[in-house]
Amino acid sequence: MLNYKTVTNLATIEAEPLQAAAPRPKVGFVSLGCPKNLVDSEVMMGLLHHNGAELTPRAEDAEIIVINTCSFIDSAKQESVNTILEMVQHKRQFGGKAQRIVVAGCLVERYRDEIQKNIPEVDAVVGTGELEAILAAAGLTPSGHAQTNSPFNILPQGTPEATIHTHAISMSQTDGEVAQLEATSMQAGQNLIDRAPSAVSQHSRPLADPEHDREIAPQLRIVQSLAETGTTHGDEPLNHTGDHIAHLPAGIDAGNTSRPEGDLRQQQGRFSRESWDGATAALPEYLYNDATPRILTTPRASAYIKIAEGCDHPCSFCIIPQLRGKFRSRRMSSIIAEAENLIKQGVREITLIGQDTTCYGEDLGFTDGLATLLDALAVLPGLRWLRFLYTYPNKVTARLLETMAKHDTIAKYLDVPLQHASASVLKTMKRGGNAQIFLDLIAKARRIVPGIVIRTSFIVGFPGETEADYKELEAFITAAKIDWLGVFTYSDEEGAKAFELPDETKLPNRTIQARRRKLMKLQQKISTKSKAEWVGREIDLLVEGESEETELLWEGRTSLHAPEIDGKVFINDFGPHETLVPGTFYRAEITESHDYDVVARILE
Repeated sequence: MLNYKTVTNLATIEAEPLQAAAPRPKVGFVSLGCPKNLVDSEVMMGLLHHNGAELTPRAEDAEIIVINTCSFIDSAKQESVNTILEMVQHKRQFGGKAQRIVVAGCLVERYRDEIQKNIPEVDAVVGTGELEAILAAAGLTPSGHAQTNSPFNILPQGTPEATIHTHAISMSQTDGEVAQLEATSMQAGQNLIDRAPSAVSQHSRPLADPEHDREIAPQLRIVQSLAETGTTHGDEPLNHTGDHIAHLPAGIDAGNTSRPEGDLRQQQGRFSRESWDGATAALPEYLYNDATPRILTTPRASAYIKIAEGCDHPCSFCIIPQLRGKFRSRRMSSIIAEAENLIKQGVREITLIGQDTTCYGEDLGFTDGLATLLDALAVLPGLRWLRFLYTYPNKVTARLLETMAKHDTIAKYLDVPLQHASASVLKTMKRGGNAQIFLDLIAKARRIVPGIVIRTSFIVGFPGETEADYKELEAFITAAKIDWLGVFTYSDEEGAKAFELPDETKLPNRTIQARRRKLMKLQQKISTKSKAEWVGREIDLLVEGESEETELLWEGRTSLHAPEIDGKVFINDFGPHETLVPGTFYRAEITESHDYDVVARILE
């Protein structure tokens, strides 16, 4: 059993009789939506665990169930509601063990009062800016641990009481040694790991059975914050918790500043929630930092770091600014410290995320803040791959591209949602740009960063999109030859400016779906030809494990594949190895290709 005990002051330990630890409530988590939401879930899980809760992947065993929801588009809202209703069935009145249902995330920001009114079985709600309120929502209070450099502590590793293992990795260990450590851990608990899709989202990895295993399963692990380990670079004591290294321009306070664009748009009503019944007027302001407890749910070699929160852009189809608040950057020093700590604990691939990573640092007084941050992170010892997601096209600067080109550790991967190619549609979207501007940007990226892959997404069926607009988008995709491409159908969201456009501009769903199908068929041909050019390449491959499609194949990713969203590399030949170790890097050769996926054999 995972036995977590309060740290007692050494001066009083002999005077106080030992008492049995109070039963720890079991908490199950469902995390829906994007990686940004997943990080929020990891923070809430960390807060709960460090304050006495026990995490379980089995909804039927959970006394408290937390659903972290998405509310970006209609389909996401429906999935969130369906999941809440599914989890409600595990409450006591329906024969389950759950005593509390907590709903968190974007759906709460949109329908805060309506959720409990319409689903009375929900006991508490937690918005995107209230992550620390998860304790009260779950019926817990801060544990009252002895205060050192942090309000959170865990017992030193290796003691009988501290049976939660972080598998801290020495910086001198090779990837092979790390892999062997992880393989040993996985073999010890492989028969005890039970995937429970209804209790843990597709992003999450399950816990080992706490009744029979002595640790959290290798895929789901505690990440000690710097405040807990008490170090910054391995041996330098913390002066104080959280943002302990000052790299900000004078007079700047992270989290309490904003971009001028955001201030202006707030005055113009960009963040208004007046049309939302049940929503509060206050915008989220929360930012986690390197001292925040967090439990990673990603595969062991990989982790996300959220570098900023919120968005100031005026996109007329989007309600994320209302859901997440104004754009706000984390301190650069806090991000660097978190990355260093993750690397020390075995992470080799870091993906930076934010609603718009290219705005990073503008509210802190930085110019080209993302490039500056990448320069600092790319040289950290032990890091193999560094990637950033979600950029804005007019903020992809030459310096950013040059920074990508000069560091081997930075993935040659640019995720830049363009949304459309027609100037008239982009104007109504309040995005700006046109097909030629975007073609020039792609050409510049390919010139400055040889071998770069481009990922983008488009919206079809936006109000007022004509057949000519659609044809222009089709021609752009043909000319641009995008590597990874997604197409979304327009979703009419109350609160978005596009929602207010005249009904006669709204396209029939049949037309919208037909345009999406045609674009995806076009992209399939482009991708098939592109992937055929991969055959014969030698690549570095991060092995992720046995394929979910068949036990005859394994799967992995190159640095040109972002986690979960791009195609796959299937492995059908282990080369000199009898077996492969998930979370390990291998040298491989691409031997065949398909529409979106490729097949590889291991070389070494």
